[in-house]
Order: sequence, then C-alpha cells, then structure tokens
Amino acid sequence: MTAPRDILAGLWRSLDLPAAALDRVALAGSEPVLPSSFRVDAAAQATIAAVAAAAALAWRRRDGAAQDIAVGLRAAAAEFLSERLVRVDGAAPRDLWDRIAGAYRCGDGRWVRLHTNFAHHRDGVLRLLGCANDRDAVAKALASRQAEAFETAATEAGMVVAMMRRFAEWDAHAHAAAIAAAPLVAVRRIGPAPPETLPPAARPLGGLRVLDLTRIIAGPVCGRALAAHGADVLRAIGPDVPTIAALDIDSGRGKLSAMVDLGSDAGREAMRGLMRAADVVVQSYRPGALQARGFGSDAVAALRPGIVYASLSAYGADGPWGGKRGFDSLVQTAMGFNHAEGEAAGVDGPKPLPCQALDHASGYLLALGVLASLDRRAAEGGSWRVDVSLARTAHWLRGLGRLERGLEAPAPQAGDPADALEVGPSTYGLLGAVPHAARLSATPARWERPSAPFGTHPPAWPARAGAWAC
Repeated sequence: MTAPRDILAGLWRSLDLPAAALDRVALAGSEPVLPSSFRVDAAAQATIAAVAAAAALAWRRRDGAAQDIAVGLRAAAAEFLSERLVRVDGAAPRDLWDRIAGAYRCGDGRWVRLHTNFAHHRDGVLRLLGCANDRDAVAKALASRQAEAFETAATEAGMVVAMMRRFAEWDAHAHAAAIAAAPLVAVRRIGPAPPETLPPAARPLGGLRVLDLTRIIAGPVCGRALAAHGADVLRAIGPDVPTIAALDIDSGRGKLSAMVDLGSDAGREAMRGLMRAADVVVQSYRPGALQARGFGSDAVAALRPGIVYASLSAYGADGPWGGKRGFDSLVQTAMGFNHAEGEAAGVDGPKPLPCQALDHASGYLLALGVLASLDRRAAEGGSWRVDVSLARTAHWLRGLGRLERGLEAPAPQAGDPADALEVGPSTYGLLGAVPHAARLSATPARWERPSAPFGTHPPAWPARAGAWAC
C-alpha cells in the first residue's frame, strides 16, 4: 500500500515541482482515523501537506528561508470534517441536509441519491416525481420508477440525482474513460504575459489577490487554504445565488465577503474591475456558465494577462457527462463508493464516506494547481488555467487502495474536537473552528480575517503595500 509520503511525492511530481522542496516535510500518524474502508485520512494528509509545501516553496522563491512542515494524520482528518465541527457560540451547525435529500430504493431494486439542499433543485425533483415535499411521498413515488431512467430524466432537467453503481458498473460507463484519462490536476498555459514574481512580504502568499467565485465546500476550501498562507481572498456571489450559511461560516475564514450581481451592467463592470487587479480567479460554476456571461478563462486572460484561472467541476467539461451538475455525495454514489463502503460494512444499501472527502481533497488539489501555476508564471510568464473535478479526485482516491479494518475506527463524536478548536470573534458570534493541520516553522498558517456574511465588504481589493500599491 502506498505510504502517505509517496502519495504526496506523486502529487508533487505530477506538477513538475522540485523534489527537494519536500525534504523538510514530516507526515506523522497511522491509519485509520475516520471510519472508512477507503484511505480518506491519507488523502487528507497528502493534499494538505502538498499545499503547505507549495506555499513554503513560494516563500523560498521570494527570498524567505527554508522551513520545516509537519502535518499530522489526525489533524488532517479533522480538517476534512471542518464544516461539521464548527461551532458558533458553542452550538453546532444545524442539519446541513434538506429533509428529502438522501438515498431511496426504486422500483427496480436499485438506489438513487437526491441532492435537494437548494430550493430549485428540490422543486425540480418534486416536479419530476409529481409528489409532495415529504420523504414518505418521495419514497412512494420512486418505488414506481426505474433508477437509471430517473437519473437520466433528472440530468436532462438540470437536477442533481445519481444512481448507485458498483465499481464494475462505473468502469463500464461511457464517462469513466474520460475521467481516467484526465490529469488529476490539469494545468495549461492559455495566453501570453511577462513573468511576474512575488515581492517581499511577511507571509508566503502575502499580497496575492485571489477572487473566489465558489460556494458549498470544494471551491471555498481552495480559497481558505490560500488565505491560510497570507493571500488576500475576496469571495463574491450574486444576490440571487443560494448558499448554505453553515458552510459559509466555516469556509469564509480568512476572506473578504462581497456581493456582485452579474445580472446587472454595474455588477459586470465591478467584476471586470476585480479581475483586472486579481492574480487568481477560482470559480466553481457549471462548465460554460461563466463563459456565457463573458468571464470564461480566455476572456479573463485577455482582460488580465498573467491571470491564473482555476476551475472546479463535478464531472469535468469533456466526455458524455461533461458539464453535468453534481456534488460530492452524488459523485460518491454514481462512481461506486457508496456501494463499496456499504458492502464492506455489511449494509444493505448505500453507505457514504465519513466526510466530504472528494470536496476537501479537490479544494486542496485546486489550491496546489494554483500555486504550481504561480511558480510557472514567475519562471516563464503566461496566463494559466487549472482544472480539477470531483470525479477525477474520486478516481485518484479509489487508486490509493482500501483498508481492511478501516471501518473499525471509532466514529468522531460531536464533542470530541472542542478542546482543539480555534476560538475567536466573528460577525456570527464566538466562532470555534478546526485549525489548519499544516504546521510551518517559519510562517505559521493562520486566518487573519474572521468569517463574515456575503455583502459585509465592498467588491474592492485592499491596498497592497510597497511595489504592489494601487
């Protein structure tokens, strides 16, 4: 079985980063921490360590000293549970799932999973089923449906539904080959620009401007990871775009939070202004959605030569399911994880992974791609695009192997992490949140800005000191 250290080295090699930069990275702990037959703990440790090492490399490139990095397995696993462990005034977040979300058995004996956390997704599924917003009514309606036919109908209607497959069924699926052929973290040059280096700063990513156009977990984790190492991260969302407040509280740490209405001329001009002055754009809109509004990667590279444009999707942009909507829980279901985990646990039906591992790992992989692209920009110039998908991350996680006794690990309890949480004031109240798992000896990771609701800050960048003032 591949050791976490070798998993980390594999991520590093895939992006042509210098091997010597990993010499002072220490990974401690033994699997399993979270109860799973899959190596979610090792995935957490390796991806978090990769981003920390890339941040330390950026620090070294701007004339900082080399430093030691340590990532403990238990701390990394806790960070992959961060949205569940956050506390506001001592209270846990409300249930993150809509009342009809989850898995149902269909009339053919197969299972489907519904994701209905957003009202338009919930209402769309109910229209397809012709039933009331009630779990029993949904179960009755699905009892007369064929699972794959309903998955297809939901996809065609723009809803988010997945049929549970076995691994062998996924491997035979038309989209599986497209996912397997894609790079885990795809980095490509998309336009010309002169080299740009980061000037001296107090932190590895100090002064770096990151425009965060993401929501839910994976994309926001990318921005939060960059903010932990000093980047100025400004997250922006439209007033009509739904989010989940409990997730925003956790993933908003370290960020400015603005509202920008892309449906208005003023909002689009504000967005162009933010992009002209940004170094990085991170977006998780469905493939093609931002391009239709004039903010695709090529348009942004023309607007701001030297940009790093990072995109996250569920199933990638290419292949039969290219552009298909999805979330971590649905990708787990469609690609065989829920069946395999349930089979390992002796469960008659789907069993999810113990954390949103695809989301969190994809967020860190996207951040790693951003930092690798910035390193290339400094050496050779250019504008760069980074692509990560939940499905490709799932393919990678499956390839890490299985733990024969992994499900015997004790399930985390709600009160367990209380003494390990970082506690401080926020707009929401006294916020207790999981600290960053990576420990850097010279530039400790931290979030300097507390979480705040969207619209708290204006859509404008903070001033940059010295050579970066504007």
